[in-house]
Amino acid sequence: MRATTRKPEFPLPQMEHEQQRDATPGFEPKGSYGFIRYLEHGFPNSLVRWHYHDEYELHLIVETSGKVFVGDYIGQFTPGHLVLTGPRVPHNWVSLDTPPEGVALRDMVIQFAHPPLAAMASVIPELKGIFPLLQRALHGVEFFNVSELSLRRFQRIRDSSGLARLIEFLTLLGELAQTSDYQLLSTIPMQSSDDDAALARISSAINYIVHNYSSQFSLKELAEQVDMPERTFSRFFRSATGNSFTDFVNRLRINKACQLLMETEHYVSNICYEAGFNNVANFNRRFLELKGMTPKEFRQQALGRFGEQG
Repeated sequence: MRATTRKPEFPLPQMEHEQQRDATPGFEPKGSYGFIRYLEHGFPNSLVRWHYHDEYELHLIVETSGKVFVGDYIGQFTPGHLVLTGPRVPHNWVSLDTPPEGVALRDMVIQFAHPPLAAMASVIPELKGIFPLLQRALHGVEFFNVSELSLRRFQRIRDSSGLARLIEFLTLLGELAQTSDYQLLSTIPMQSSDDDAALARISSAINYIVHNYSSQFSLKELAEQVDMPERTFSRFFRSATGNSFTDFVNRLRINKACQLLMETEHYVSNICYEAGFNNVANFNRRFLELKGMTPKEFRQQALGRFGEQG
């Protein structure tokens, strides 16, 4: 990847702490809920960053679109996007189409811990049916064609408490456990053990890459900006994201190319440069490696799938 003399600049965000979460609008204060916690927030928001926590998390996007990161997975999200992540699985959603004033409600989230479910399942055998779903959550799971149903469940969980909330929550988990229309996200079941300061640096680097993928920058430049030796930053970046720096950038650029191939009629050669690649041969090679087909074949397949006329 070609380096330039321009150096990226970005702030180091604070990581998620319980006291910060409790003081943030949209979070239920500690002590006001059982093991099922509902929260929501808009965008931009200080809590939107590369992070992890000890709870499972069901994350439903209700407005905006952008890039989603779960473990080593990089993809796109739009309203209705629903994902379950497991304990300590790193994740982030970065909106890329927000108006200048931002949005008041971007996502609805439900967090819950493993021990209470395990304890209940030990005496209530019917609950054991949800545990294959929880195992899949270590990769991150995206669900399809359940967003309207899930939205109603989320709203009922938000508006209820006590036994009523528990019943709605278990019903939702049961419905998701039964669906076969899903995909696993991270290729490896990542569970981060990194400290907050290091994750803050990685989060800053990821945010910069997401917003500047089409320009040219180097690993060395990013390492300097987060005040880490290049080798240390390279090792930690791979550990935190499941990708080398170069693979991460390439995957993000290929993801953008896929979006352009589906949504525009631009020539493949033009899309190559729009996505941030320097030459068509390298673009085609990387695309084939990641997608198992050429950009032209991908476009033809996408047109056929969505019933558009080419």
